[in-house]
Amino acid sequence: MPIEIERKFLVNNQSFKKDAYQRNYIKQGFLNSHKKRVVRVRIKDEQGFLTVKGKSNTSGTSRFEWEKEITKAEANELMNLCEKGIIEKYRYLVKSGNHVFEVDDFLGDNLGLVVAEVELSSENENYIAPIWLGKEVTGKEEYYNSNLSKKPFTKW
Repeated sequence: MPIEIERKFLVNNQSFKKDAYQRNYIKQGFLNSHKKRVVRVRIKDEQGFLTVKGKSNTSGTSRFEWEKEITKAEANELMNLCEKGIIEKYRYLVKSGNHVFEVDDFLGDNLGLVVAEVELSSENENYIAPIWLGKEVTGKEEYYNSNLSKKPFTKW
C-alpha cells in the first residue's frame, strides 16, 4: 500500500525563491473531501492527476496516497464536478541536503499563505531545515488543501 510520509511547515519569508530550481502552476479541486478520504483532481502546468488520499495517522505525518496521471483535458472535465472551492498556487521545489522541499505559495482566497512540505522515508528521518522554514503545522487540519478550499486562509 503506498504511504505518504511528510511534514508541513509555515514559511517565514520569500527567500526560498532564490534557491528554487523549479516552479509550477497548480490548480486543484476536490471530488470528495471526507474526513476518511480525499479525492483530488490536479492540473500541474500541462499535466493532469487524479489522487486519492486516506485519513492521516494520529500525528498527521503518514497516510495512504494513490496517484494516477491523466490528460489535462480529462482533469479539466473532472474539475467541473468538483466541490466548491478551487485551490490555485505556485509550487517551488527547493533542495536542502538530501531532501526536496515543496513550497506552495497560494493564490486567490488563500493569498498570503506559504507552506513547505518535505517527504520522508520514515517518520523519524532527519532533514536539514532551510533558514526560511517556520513553525511546523503537520497534522493541523486547517492547513490541508481540502480544508483550505472550503475555509480559505483569508477568511480565518
